[in-house]
Amino acid sequence: MRAALSVIIPTLDAGQGLPACLGALVEGLEAGVIRELIVSDGGSGDATLQLADAAGAIIVQGAPSRGGQLRRGAQVAGGDWLLFLHADTVLPPNWPQAVQAQIAEGGPAAFRLRFDTSGPMPALVAGWANLRSRLFGLPYGDQGLLIARADYEAAGGFEDIPLMEDVAMARALRGRIRLLPLAVTTSAARYRRDGWLRRGTRNVLTLIRYLCGTDPTRLAKAYRR
Repeated sequence: MRAALSVIIPTLDAGQGLPACLGALVEGLEAGVIRELIVSDGGSGDATLQLADAAGAIIVQGAPSRGGQLRRGAQVAGGDWLLFLHADTVLPPNWPQAVQAQIAEGGPAAFRLRFDTSGPMPALVAGWANLRSRLFGLPYGDQGLLIARADYEAAGGFEDIPLMEDVAMARALRGRIRLLPLAVTTSAARYRRDGWLRRGTRNVLTLIRYLCGTDPTRLAKAYRR
């Protein structure tokens, strides 16, 4: 019987963080959990595709839009379960056991979040993300999303939008996303660059604007200024 899990990673010039992300997947291969790895690229000009190819990934290419990239990756996936994972996010030790337990139980899930740095602000931002996920069922994509193909298709799949595709999926799943007991580690590079308070505030305001109906394309333009 083939493994149930297809891992889907959207990439765009992800060469710096991708090796650590891929390295953590080895435990899943050894445990017989992973059926295939799919890298859905949006036009990388660095070593991303070479790294993906060396890892034996199925490579899908198309326009740069995280929602569209995730959607294209899911379209070629053969697993009954899908794990959507950001290229700068690293799964924790023993993650295959947590995933197998969730598959046995059924229902969508996401990991808890931590950053690759310590201090009061990283702890505060990660704490808010975990609280938001637990209370409102709204994890972001950097927490990893584990979802059965049947649930994914019933939700309509990821929307081809440049921002908030993770929140759109969480809302389509109607708050049913369970928070797993393990935490992934994600890069704090953007927070260090922009400032923890500034970027954290911008993330919250962007979420509020999206929930109030602002077009994701318009949000993406403002978010990237």
